[in-house]
Amino acid sequence: MRTTHVVVLPYDKKWKQDFEEIKKEISEVIGSFAIAIEHVGSTSVEGLPAKPIIDIDIVVKSDDIKRAIDELKSIGYVHEGNLGIEGREAFTYDGKEHLQIHHLYVCPEDSPELKRHLAFRDYLRRHKDARVKYGNAKLEAANLYPNDIDRYIEYKSPIIEEIYSVM
Repeated sequence: MRTTHVVVLPYDKKWKQDFEEIKKEISEVIGSFAIAIEHVGSTSVEGLPAKPIIDIDIVVKSDDIKRAIDELKSIGYVHEGNLGIEGREAFTYDGKEHLQIHHLYVCPEDSPELKRHLAFRDYLRRHKDARVKYGNAKLEAANLYPNDIDRYIEYKSPIIEEIYSVM
């Protein structure tokens, strides 16, 4: 699911509930073997402006990745492969109008991509100055490039790299 029009909104407390609703549906099919279902990305950081898209990482043992793919397929998710990023399997979906728009990934528990998502989220939760700086960059990028997701990402990338360098 590729974003075409970039909209960044002020933090919305509803995003936490949106995540819980998605998690509940997912847990019905993989809850017995998922290690964790993590709310990651900007909507998971209180006070951070974000695109209103919930990012979710499902953590499983490496041996359970195929099982997770199959179980998610049974509730309408379509496996897209890793989309060029090792350590995660991406999904799209149809028929989920009752849920907030979301990006869904399955990650093995030792995935560097998973660890990166969690570390970035946790850093922003703990460091208000970084959260404000990153939030401002996101708002500026969306204002400058509302119809160009690649330029939006490029604009905020230096702030992301700066945060990674101090984490």
